[in-house]
Amino acid sequence: MKKLIYVDNQKNVIGKPLRKIRKKQKVTQLDLAARMQVLGVNIDQQAISNIENNRRIVTDYELACFCKALRCTEQELLEDFLGKLRDEE
Repeated sequence: MKKLIYVDNQKNVIGKPLRKIRKKQKVTQLDLAARMQVLGVNIDQQAISNIENNRRIVTDYELACFCKALRCTEQELLEDFLGKLRDEE
């Protein structure tokens, strides 16, 4: 299996915004995991922690479900990443 190498060892681009939105809404990692499980995503608190600390990749399906679970937009979760892309232009 080919190992993927990411820029600065970052596994995803939503970790920091996910934590920021979750904390702003006063939702614990455990509560978010429960919300995700209701949406059919098999994820636990440890996986949420790994995502927020950029140690785990995020699938497109998970991204969409995080948005639904936190009632936010994809734009909000991708804001930091998209801002960096604009700065590079």
